[in-house]
Amino acid sequence: MTGALLAGLVAGYGVAIPVGAIAVLILGLSARTSFRVGAAGALGVATADGLYAAVAALGGAAVAGVVEPVAGPLRVVAAAVLLALAVHGAWRAVRPRPVADARSRRGLDTPLRAFVGILALTLLNPATVVYFAALVLGRGDAADPGRSTAALFVLGAFVASASWQLLIATGGTLIGRLLTSPRGRQLTALASSAIITTLALAILLTP
Repeated sequence: MTGALLAGLVAGYGVAIPVGAIAVLILGLSARTSFRVGAAGALGVATADGLYAAVAALGGAAVAGVVEPVAGPLRVVAAAVLLALAVHGAWRAVRPRPVADARSRRGLDTPLRAFVGILALTLLNPATVVYFAALVLGRGDAADPGRSTAALFVLGAFVASASWQLLIATGGTLIGRLLTSPRGRQLTALASSAIITTLALAILLTP
C-alpha cells in the first residue's frame, strides 16, 4: 500500500514538474494579483491531476483507449483557451486602470475564478490521463483495482502536484513583491502573456 502512495507521488511530480503554459499562468497570476489567487489556481491543477489519476487507476487501458481519439480536438481547444487568456492578460496590462477596480475584476483574478478556470483548462489535457493510465498498467495495478490502492495512488498524485504548483505560486508572489511598481507588474503580465502564447502555439503545432 505504501508502494501505491509512493508511485502516486512520483507520478504526480512527473506530470507537474515540466514547466508548461499552466505553470506560467499560475506564476503570472501570483505575481499580478496575490498568493491566494495563485494558490487557488495551483489547487485547481492538483485537483485535475487527482481526478485524472483516479480515472486512470480505476479505468486503466479502457480509459486511455477512449481518450486517444479526441486528443487532437481537445488539444486545439486548450490552445485556443490559452491564447484567449494571453490576449486578455496583455490587454489588462496595457489598458488604463480605473481608480476603483476591486469590484470589477474579470478573468482569473479571484481565488474562485482561478480555481475553476485553471481546473477546467487542465482537464482539457487528455495526455494526463493517458500518462497516469500507462503508469498504472505498468505497475500492474489494473489487475488489482482495490479501492485502498487506488486511493493511495490518487492521494500521492494530488499531494505531489499540489506541492509543486504551490511552490510555483509562491515564486510568483515573491516576484510580484519584488516588482511592485505599476511598470514592473505590467512587464511581468506582458511577459507571461507572451510565454503563454508561445506555448499555446507549440501545442497547436505538435503533431
